[in-house]
Amino acid sequence: MESDRIRALIFRLSDYVKSPSLKHIRDPHSIHRLAEDLLKAVDQAGSIWSKWTEVREQIVKSAAPCWIPVEDLQAYLNQLPGPPLTKTDLLQRLRAVLEDPYSPFPNDDLKASCLALYQAEKSQGTEMSAIIGALREHIDAEEDRLNREHQELLRRLQEEERVRKQQRFEAGADSSWIELEGVDGSHCRRNGRTYRAVRAKDKRWSLFRVKAVGEAGTLLGTYQNRRDANKALDKIAFSPEPQW
Repeated sequence: MESDRIRALIFRLSDYVKSPSLKHIRDPHSIHRLAEDLLKAVDQAGSIWSKWTEVREQIVKSAAPCWIPVEDLQAYLNQLPGPPLTKTDLLQRLRAVLEDPYSPFPNDDLKASCLALYQAEKSQGTEMSAIIGALREHIDAEEDRLNREHQELLRRLQEEERVRKQQRFEAGADSSWIELEGVDGSHCRRNGRTYRAVRAKDKRWSLFRVKAVGEAGTLLGTYQNRRDANKALDKIAFSPEPQW
C-alpha cells in the first residue's frame, strides 16, 4: 500500500505539470485541487471506496473528462493491483469524481474528437496511461481554441452593436450612449434631443444638452456616477424644451 501511495503521488504530480497550459498550472483552483489530491494520497484511511487504490484513484480522476469508453477503462483498471471493479463500481466512482466542483467536466462539444483520438491511439497500440495524457492535452488545446473563438465572437457582436447604435445616432434617431471617434465624452439622443456626458478627473459625471456633436453645450448637472446621470436624463429628456 505504501508503494501505491508513492506511485499515486508521482502520477498526480506528473499529470499536473505536463499540462501544456501555463494558465491551468497557475490556476488557483487547479493548485487547490492538486493539494487536496496529494493529501488524500497520503491518508486514505476510512475511505468508503475500498476498491480504489491510489493509482486507480488518480487514473479515474484524470480520465473522467476524456470520454473514454467505460468498458475499456474498466478493463484497464482491472489490470492494476486491487479488487475487481464492476461496471457499476466505475460508473459510480466517475459520478462522484465529476460531482467535485474542482473536477473538470466532460465537454459535450469535444466528445467526437476525443473518441476519434482515443480510437486512433488504441489502434496503434498506445497504452491507456499515454492515451489519457494525450486526451488531456487535446482537451486543453481545444478548450483554449473554443474560448478564443467565443471571445472573438463576442468582440464581433459588440462591434456590430456599436456600429448599429452609431448609425442610429447619425441618422437622427433616438439612441443609447455611444462614443464617437475624436469627440470627448459620450453622446446619446432622447426624445429627439442630443446630450453629452463627460467624466471628470474626480470621477463625477457632467451632463450637457448640445445642438451638435462636438460643441460644449449647456451644462444640465453634475452627478456622482453614471447611474445618477442616467436617472436625471430620463426626466430631463421628456420635460418641456428649455429656451436656449
